[in-house]
Amino acid sequence: MTQRQVMTMAVLAAVLAWSTVMTVLGQLAAVAALLPSLGLLIQQIVSALGTETPPGTPPAAAPGRSEGPSR
Repeated sequence: MTQRQVMTMAVLAAVLAWSTVMTVLGQLAAVAALLPSLGLLIQQIVSALGTETPPGTPPAAAPGRSEGPSR
């Protein structure tokens, strides 16, 4: 795992632990307020883990843009 992946997993673990603590303490309203941000966090982590490119690989060109000089 890369350092970025380790840091991402640590952040995810901290957020999930905090949510668990809030639930145990009976703060269901706070957990309900956090659900959208937790969903977004998980979506971003899955996206980041699924799009890893080898070192030195140039980023993909934006759709609709040519690689050559504009005329």
